[in-house]
Amino acid sequence: MEALLALSRMIDRVNEAIGKWVSWLILASILVSSINAVVRKTFNMSSNAWLELQWYLFGAAFLLAAAYTLKQNEHIRIDVVYGLWSRRVQHWIDLLGHIFFLMPFTLLMVYYLVPYALRSFRSGEMSTNAGGLIIWPAKALLLVGFFLLAVQGISEIIKKIAIMRGRMDDPNPFVSAHEQAEIEAKTLADEVRS
Repeated sequence: MEALLALSRMIDRVNEAIGKWVSWLILASILVSSINAVVRKTFNMSSNAWLELQWYLFGAAFLLAAAYTLKQNEHIRIDVVYGLWSRRVQHWIDLLGHIFFLMPFTLLMVYYLVPYALRSFRSGEMSTNAGGLIIWPAKALLLVGFFLLAVQGISEIIKKIAIMRGRMDDPNPFVSAHEQAEIEAKTLADEVRS
């Protein structure tokens, strides 16, 4: 189990570094978008390459940060239902969800995206828009994003099993919305008193 936990920690570190790094792509996307808007309105000019660069940057941030989002336990779930169960049942829900839903989906996507991205790269596929960018980097981002998500899924499965066996502490103890509101109210009351 220790070797698996070491693997999980390594995966977590890699996806954390990538997740934090790609957050800058959102800023870059906003800047490119702003410049495009200013140039279009001021000079009545537009460039398909710059427009496509916007969605490349935003898509890259979204795809490459998906694994980081899972690692941070910020992925979408129905907390109203999830919060009704004990933490042990929640771990079982997470574990079974990762094994039976997340992993098959991400592995299937990686399986299909490998030839899809390779075919695009080999052909030098270009945008159908005049002056557009090459397409294969966007298709490669799809592949990398799903690969990172699949690898993070493996890390999450390892951690869930270790937590359920008592081999590690829960890094993301679930706090219901009601409990979170109580914590915030207590913190606010303490600040007002001091």
